Amino acid sequence: MTEDTSTPSFRSDQPVDGAHQELLLTVLDAQAALAGVRRLRRWTLDALAVRPGDHVVDIGSGTGSEVVALAALAGPTGTAVGVDPNPAMLTEATARAAGSAARFVPGDAYQLPFPDASVDAVRCERVYQHLDEPARATAEIARVLRPGGRVVLVDSDWATGIIHPGDPEVVRALTDSWLGKTTNRHSGRHLRGLLTAAGLIVDDIGADAVLWGPDILDTMFQVSVDQAVLAGTITPDQRDRLLADLRHGVATGDYHFSVTMFAVAAHRPG
Repeated sequence: MTEDTSTPSFRSDQPVDGAHQELLLTVLDAQAALAGVRRLRRWTLDALAVRPGDHVVDIGSGTGSEVVALAALAGPTGTAVGVDPNPAMLTEATARAAGSAARFVPGDAYQLPFPDASVDAVRCERVYQHLDEPARATAEIARVLRPGGRVVLVDSDWATGIIHPGDPEVVRALTDSWLGKTTNRHSGRHLRGLLTAAGLIVDDIGADAVLWGPDILDTMFQVSVDQAVLAGTITPDQRDRLLADLRHGVATGDYHFSVTMFAVAAHRPG
């Protein structure tokens, strides 16, 4: 890790330098290891029901791990393509997928580089919370899906976040500040409605409370509270007290860090 402690941006319209890219990869790998994320990813694969010969797309493919899984299901007669706006992430994903049939192309959720009705299954995880126009992105997914094609959207609803222990007023100030910087903070609760409005038929909904381990205190949480102090959201004393309370909670087994993620499966009629 570098000494740059800025929080990395997940938005496609924000620049990502080498230091931020390294931190971004660390965050994505840590999230991928969480039990709740792993469970929802298994649920997503089951719901998509990818078969040999299918043409599959992962929007916001990140490190590419799920594209590799999709490529294995699509087999040699199918295709699995990851779409991501970050050139450095595409390079990383391509390197990690060496030996797999997975491939990666530049693009974003608003302009998918595929013809109309050409895709059998679309996967999109934790992208909608960063979108200014989620309805536009959902219409684009509907455009590329063939009749009968499947889609699963997965995203967090940050209003469900829990941090314990700690002074409730300090935790609330931090939460309000963080939510104010999230483009689509309640995206998880809107997924069903967005898919329905785009003319897709909702088939199933899954959810999981994603629990973070105590190591979050020394990684993203430490960075976030330090930035909150710099922004004047909380005082240095409030930060130090909160961190002390949380570390005491970890030491005694009385701590909880979580946010609920939702997954919605749908298909294009026809």
